[in-house]
Amino acid sequence: ARSRTVGELLAPTSPFDKKCGRENWTVAFAPDGSYLAWSQGHRIVKLVPWAQCLNNFLLHGTKNGANAVSTRLPRQSSESGQKNKPCEHIIDCGDIVWSLAFGSSVPEKQSRCVNIEWHRFKFGQDQLLLATGLNNGRIKIWDVYTGKLLLNLMDHTEVVRDLTFAPDGSLILVSASRDKTLRVWDLKDDGNMMKVLRGHPNWVYGCAFSPDSSILCSVGASKAVFLWDMDKYSMLRKLEGHHNDVVACEFSPDGALLATASYDTRVYVWDPHIGVILREFGHLFPAPTPIFAGGANDRWVRSVCFSHDGLHVASLADDKMVRFWRIDEEYPVQVAPLNNGLCCTFSTDGSVLAAGQDGSVYFWATPSQVSSLQHLCRMAIRRVMPTSQVKNLPIPCKVVEFLCYQI
Repeated sequence: ARSRTVGELLAPTSPFDKKCGRENWTVAFAPDGSYLAWSQGHRIVKLVPWAQCLNNFLLHGTKNGANAVSTRLPRQSSESGQKNKPCEHIIDCGDIVWSLAFGSSVPEKQSRCVNIEWHRFKFGQDQLLLATGLNNGRIKIWDVYTGKLLLNLMDHTEVVRDLTFAPDGSLILVSASRDKTLRVWDLKDDGNMMKVLRGHPNWVYGCAFSPDSSILCSVGASKAVFLWDMDKYSMLRKLEGHHNDVVACEFSPDGALLATASYDTRVYVWDPHIGVILREFGHLFPAPTPIFAGGANDRWVRSVCFSHDGLHVASLADDKMVRFWRIDEEYPVQVAPLNNGLCCTFSTDGSVLAAGQDGSVYFWATPSQVSSLQHLCRMAIRRVMPTSQVKNLPIPCKVVEFLCYQI
């Protein structure tokens, strides 16, 4: 089935604008669904209120969505008392933007830092931050509501390829870089760098927190998929199975599954607690043998993300297709065309998939399905129980297999 197009936001182009440097490597939704941010190529990040964006798609159709947004959105005024009213911003980051992440604070969540007596910033419940990872190794932290630069984090020596905030509201930020390291920052401690995670033999492409913030997955070149204990900052295990560079990863909403995308033309769905591959979604048939898995086959998978119902995965590959998969089916349930796509992510409510390409963003309606009561119960159980505990429950084997996503 063909996925329904919702809209598109097109980056402005000039006659002298070369395609090189306009790549949209990252697109992100705010945790509360208030904002959408994407890299328009070069040094520019655009922030738009997501609700108004959707309204403009409905009013004006899918075309010229960006023009409608730019003409109708109110600009932020420094005199305005409505600090939290969503307003459009264009941010010049000073260097090519490779990664974005939104972070919001829970005030009562204690910082992990030692010197809690004084800080430059007091992040409250209404604070929304945007972290931008740059080509020169810097990470810049912005206030989303005002568009002002708050912090400039300097420690990486290469491109900051990915960023992720801990979902628990602690404002712990993890960055993944081509300098082969991951770094852990505490923004409640004025951006103090708490830890360097080493172990990747080559570039680190991506990182993602589990929903309870206890585990971090990092992926990179040389087939690397690593899991880290974020309480002890130690490596839990390596997941082995891919045949080429692994470029993207994401946990399911209940934390029971982990999806990874690789240049070997495959998306794997793992049980991260025991390191077993549960599903394989292939983008080339027949699948290439390991020795040819990284060849020029036009099927490199660039991005993968989990839907919020825990039943669907979206993937984006070099064969000019976006695919929606059900975790219990072998073939895609919906597809959509997209040239030169580099990144994709689901909206906060899971109803829309956003994908970035050449500085622009395209949106599709996601497969809609009412989750079964069994699946909702499974997600509720798996949010609090790892696989080892589920297997020890005094329940029938078939129920255990269902809870472990093995049937």
